[in-house]
Amino acid sequence: MRPKTTENEEKKAVEERRCVNCGKGIKTLFVQYSPGNIRLMKCENCKAVADPYIECEFMIILIDLILHKTKAYQHLLFNMLNLDAGDTKGLFLKSSFVYFLLDACRISLISNSRDDWDSSGSLLVSIWTCGKVLMDVLLGNFIFISVIVLGTRFLLDLSLDITRCKEIMLAILISSYFKLFLIAMMVWEFPSSVLFIIDIFVLSSNAVALRVVTELPTAGCLAVCFGAHAAKLFTDRWLLHLLSDCLQFFWRMMPPCTNFSHFFVTFLIF
Repeated sequence: MRPKTTENEEKKAVEERRCVNCGKGIKTLFVQYSPGNIRLMKCENCKAVADPYIECEFMIILIDLILHKTKAYQHLLFNMLNLDAGDTKGLFLKSSFVYFLLDACRISLISNSRDDWDSSGSLLVSIWTCGKVLMDVLLGNFIFISVIVLGTRFLLDLSLDITRCKEIMLAILISSYFKLFLIAMMVWEFPSSVLFIIDIFVLSSNAVALRVVTELPTAGCLAVCFGAHAAKLFTDRWLLHLLSDCLQFFWRMMPPCTNFSHFFVTFLIF
């Protein structure tokens, strides 16, 4: 027996795409008469072409994304990735993996060499470094996600459910595409100021994506994203370094012992 669907669910299933001008749902973006011969559809609400980016090359879309044009974000999030479809589990997992991996690269780049470890324990240094990066990524992004969700819920006064939260977080993950430039920094040497520039672009891109998804004022979305990035920076630069210094203090207080004992104690402390 076929399950019953509500009127809102049927309407959402039909209007999965959106007009990039007014944001209203639309049944179809174009009509294809033959391969390479299409006609773009107009929005019934604003009477303009619903999505002119369909006929544009990817580089043009990318340039408009870098310029933070909301129409380009509407096209990317709703007409290309189709966040309204609901079946975004695979995309969410892949985006999360790439995001955390790039964030680990960022933390590795900004980590300094002020940890005074014994040079004889190269294996322990590698284990400690990997553990520290993993802790930075997990704790920093937990704080970041918490501030985004709480700020959207209370500061912007937007009712949230599981689907809505996933949609917002997926938009945040995808709009952090500027982190891809970190791959180049892992290969070639760049000044540290480039990291600051990338962080600024990621913050502003997150604010635009949040505005497109929630349809809330730009100032409020920018405030939420700024607070989330500031909380993440505070966690990375102060809280985790404080914890690291405490662990190193206890490490130096330990009497000399074998490498195996060093490894066992490090595992317990970590």
